[in-house]
Amino acid sequence: MYANLVIQTMSNIIRLIIACVVMGAAVALCAFGFWGWGILVLFLGGIVLLTYFFNENMLMAQWFLRKEKSEKAEEWLSKITDYEKQLSKSQHGYYNLLIGLIESRKQPLKSEKYFKKALSLGMKMSHNTALAKLSLAGIAMAKRNKREAQMYLSEAAKEDKNKLLTEQIKMMKTQMGQMDKQQVVRGGYRQF
Repeated sequence: MYANLVIQTMSNIIRLIIACVVMGAAVALCAFGFWGWGILVLFLGGIVLLTYFFNENMLMAQWFLRKEKSEKAEEWLSKITDYEKQLSKSQHGYYNLLIGLIESRKQPLKSEKYFKKALSLGMKMSHNTALAKLSLAGIAMAKRNKREAQMYLSEAAKEDKNKLLTEQIKMMKTQMGQMDKQQVVRGGYRQF
């Protein structure tokens, strides 16, 4: 129980120091002729070093989001108490993107701040940036702000270099076209 709490709140600098110490011990074991133990300890040090670059809570949250289990994903993300200390700077944007994706399933209009923060912090992969902009376009459409939705949709299309979101972008564009046709006038009647 205590070890789990320590691992959850461990900052990245401490993880890096522990990884270096464990890898140093592995090299020392190999140097003294204990090859079996040296390789095992080197493997364990590699796992600790890997958690410096990829936070295990975020990896589990992504996995549960892919499985459509947003409650469990939220549970894993809630284990990150202070993301600025526990995650490297390159992961801050992804953390806010994951929070935004989970929040968009519960309260879509309240997730806007997380997507904007994720974009301001930056993400390395262009398809994640496109996903955030596509989500912001959907929020703008829900607010009936067509100009902002078009801006985010065109930016999402530019960012989607691998064409992973082309189907969703086309679907949003057709929905935006239907927004023009279904302008509701004051009495609740449609204007033709």
